Amino acid sequence: MVGREPWDAIFDEYGIGGHDFYSEPFFITAGQIKNACQDFKKTAEKEVRILCKQDTRELRPRVFRENGLFLLPVKNGEYAIIKGDGYVDIPPIESPVLDYKSNFTFELETTRVGDSEMQHLDGAFAFSLIRNFVEDDSLVLTIRGRKYTPEFSFRASGFKLTARSVQTEVDGGYEGKERVVLVEAKNSNTRNTIIRQIYYPFRQWQEHTRKPITTLFFQKTADDEYHIWNFGFEDKNDYNSIRLLKSARYRIRVLQQG
Repeated sequence: MVGREPWDAIFDEYGIGGHDFYSEPFFITAGQIKNACQDFKKTAEKEVRILCKQDTRELRPRVFRENGLFLLPVKNGEYAIIKGDGYVDIPPIESPVLDYKSNFTFELETTRVGDSEMQHLDGAFAFSLIRNFVEDDSLVLTIRGRKYTPEFSFRASGFKLTARSVQTEVDGGYEGKERVVLVEAKNSNTRNTIIRQIYYPFRQWQEHTRKPITTLFFQKTADDEYHIWNFGFEDKNDYNSIRLLKSARYRIRVLQQG
């Protein structure tokens, strides 16, 4: 088994390599994945959650990359293997760095302890940077953590799918008078991300509010720049209709006392 990946074993066990992906996705359960990987020794080689975490194009197993496939959860414990590109590029922001002048007259020292995505996002929101980017001063934090989606149908790579009771996680969700803002945050130089992390929460919260949903991708760089991308969907029922609407990068400047 040396050099063989778990997904090779999964594809062999269920004849997935012979499936006609141009006709329909291949559906597989967590139980099937676990069964095909039971002889692997390392946790990372048999834990379903780890095997199905393919957040960037590069993190896909070899058999996915070579065959142009991606993976989407469609309900708790069931996945669809789909032909196509399920990812969106996170383009470098080439516009000049904007000096964002916070109304704070002191540094928030505790925001510099650690290096977590949520911490950096919380710091940016505390300085009102998120409010400034979306031009809405009424935003307050109302959504955080893991929840399960209601049922919704959509198209991905032209195939109709239905998702229900899929776990999502929002790094920060904010409600204002006129909108709801959902943020996916990273603390590394991310070049692409699976659209699911933006699309599923977008559809999920559409079921709970009549307010428009604004979806952001957020990243703090090693040199203390805050980068924000606003993605939208031309067709809310089409997973692949994602488009970049706006982006900006900032340095936060705290007002000096006196």
